[in-house]
Amino acid sequence: MKRGLPTRRPAGGFTVLEVAIAACVMAMVISSSLIVMQSGFKALDNARKTTLASQITQSEMERIRMLSWTGMQNLMTSASTIDLTTIFPQNTATEQKVFAEMQRTFTATRTITPLSEYSNEVLLITVTVTWKGIDGITHNRSTNTRYCQNGLYSYYYTLAS
Repeated sequence: MKRGLPTRRPAGGFTVLEVAIAACVMAMVISSSLIVMQSGFKALDNARKTTLASQITQSEMERIRMLSWTGMQNLMTSASTIDLTTIFPQNTATEQKVFAEMQRTFTATRTITPLSEYSNEVLLITVTVTWKGIDGITHNRSTNTRYCQNGLYSYYYTLAS
């Protein structure tokens, strides 16, 4: 052995500091991915329920559009809560299960307001669907339309003359 030259140890493993830094980086990556997944699940839940709420409002609007003026007058005096049984079928066990979930999740309401500036011959109809997301935040979706006593084209014709 020569004097004055330091002896080298063979390179073996990682130091404690290197392992600690790697563990911290790994923990940050895992926690970041969990946060991203959680926000993705919230967005997916919101998108699904927004689509269902839009379908509920569309179904109710289509049902209302088929009513006569007398039917509209009767609808104005009835309850403002929309019965979801008219929208969701319940013939099979699966359909009953889906309906039960829809009833727990969504609340649908309808408001009908006569517009006095048009001699109460035009009604403003608003359908609103409300639900709570998985994050506990209340969301809603609403749709408006107008309904004329003698039909829309007849109403435009009387305004023009």
